[in-house]
Amino acid sequence: MTMSAESRDWRRSSKCGSNTCIEVAQVGDRFLVRDSKNPGIAPLEFTKAEWEAFVAGVKGDDFSFA
Repeated sequence: MTMSAESRDWRRSSKCGSNTCIEVAQVGDRFLVRDSKNPGIAPLEFTKAEWEAFVAGVKGDDFSFA
C-alpha cells in the first residue's frame, strides 16, 4: 500500500544543490522516498526495519562501487 505523498514533510540532503534530489518523508512507522523532479509520482514506501537496514548499509559503506 502506498500512502499519499501530498502534504508530507519531505526532507532532502543539505548537499543537494539542484532539483534532482531524492526526498524522504516519515509517516508513522513508514518511510516514503520520491524523486524531487517528479513529486506527483507515487513514492516508494519502506517499513521502519527496511529503512534502518538501508541507513546502516549506507553508513557501513555497503554500497561503494569503488
